[in-house]
Amino acid sequence: MDIPAASFRSRAVTVCSALALAGLAAAITVSARAADASVQFVRTAGDGFVLAGKPFFVAGVNNHYLTFGTEQEVRRVLDDAVQLHANVIRVFLQPVIGSLDGRVPSVWNWQSPASSSDLGVNGTYLLYWDRKSSQMAINEGASGMHKVDFLVDECRKRNIKLIIALLDFWAYTGGAQQMRAWYKSVDRNRFFFEDPRTRSDYRRWAHYVVNRANSLNGRHYKDDPTIMAWELMNEANIEPASLKTGWVSEMSSYLKSEDSNHLVASGGAGVNDRLADMRIPTVDFGTWHGYPLFYGLTVQQFNKLIDQSCNIAANLQKPVLLEEFGYARSNSDQADAYQQWLDKLQSNKDCAGWLVWRLVSYQQDGKYPLDEHDQFDIRNDGSPIWSIIKEAAEHGVIGRGHEVPRQSDDTGRPQ
Repeated sequence: MDIPAASFRSRAVTVCSALALAGLAAAITVSARAADASVQFVRTAGDGFVLAGKPFFVAGVNNHYLTFGTEQEVRRVLDDAVQLHANVIRVFLQPVIGSLDGRVPSVWNWQSPASSSDLGVNGTYLLYWDRKSSQMAINEGASGMHKVDFLVDECRKRNIKLIIALLDFWAYTGGAQQMRAWYKSVDRNRFFFEDPRTRSDYRRWAHYVVNRANSLNGRHYKDDPTIMAWELMNEANIEPASLKTGWVSEMSSYLKSEDSNHLVASGGAGVNDRLADMRIPTVDFGTWHGYPLFYGLTVQQFNKLIDQSCNIAANLQKPVLLEEFGYARSNSDQADAYQQWLDKLQSNKDCAGWLVWRLVSYQQDGKYPLDEHDQFDIRNDGSPIWSIIKEAAEHGVIGRGHEVPRQSDDTGRPQ
């Protein structure tokens, strides 16, 4: 049947209009989803953090074994963090070992039968030296990156944010010291940050991590708002200072080129150099680690150091986190010290938050780990220290109108 030309043109216009409207609707939907996703990521605003348009004060904890503890141990720590009202947990990506056959030795006892808190890693390793290919290799399996997938997903279920250091500088579980040892270097402070092979290894690792798709939920790490921030390395003790500035500048810029969603910090201890990394444009916030007795400071002097650090934040208009601090329980004034410091961090409007070192929970044997050396462990035991930190977290999180962390059962359904 012949169709009149005018009728055909009319139908064509109608079809094209419908397709255009459908395309516009789809574009609006995608744009709305992108906007919804963007507000879920923690951002900076002046010397503070914001989440979903509201100030986000960090009241958090560190834990050193969440990337290699058993699933039960991980859940216990996260559930205790919820009880504490902590909204952020900081971890390092570890362990790093030599070759699996031992011919390229590990610089630490990675097969120790000790508890998780005492660095018995239960056969876990994230990075190792592959003798066949003579290069760094990544363990993507159940004894490797699946452990990190589990941690990220469990934090998501509990509405807890993560600060993730891509490596540890220290050799306790391998870290950068193991990676320089792959190349037979004994230089602790310079080689890793200067040699083209380790620099390439680090870039490859950073690229892999941010682009990894979580095996449990399918979401790429760089698209997951559960992660608050990346840190280049925990306490990178780089010498000389010019090398440190160059390395932090280069790697923070590289990380941002790979992941535009997340904040980036150096992860430095930040006391001796007075938060120098904050002056680097691609570093979003400053970090410092406070152990008064290590620096020969009294409790009151440390309190003043908190003000000084937050003043730097105000001057540079970037947030500063006291992201590690501890004071041994053998000190009779421990409770008073924590109360003073947390009150100061809460009351100074230029302080962006804190993360205590360190929260631990029951190990596989049903007992708390022994902590007779540093004596910094924080436990859900109803002690004065637990109560002081919990109250400070409540003021920082609930008192500022943030959505609180929540308990989750093993299936991930909020209880």
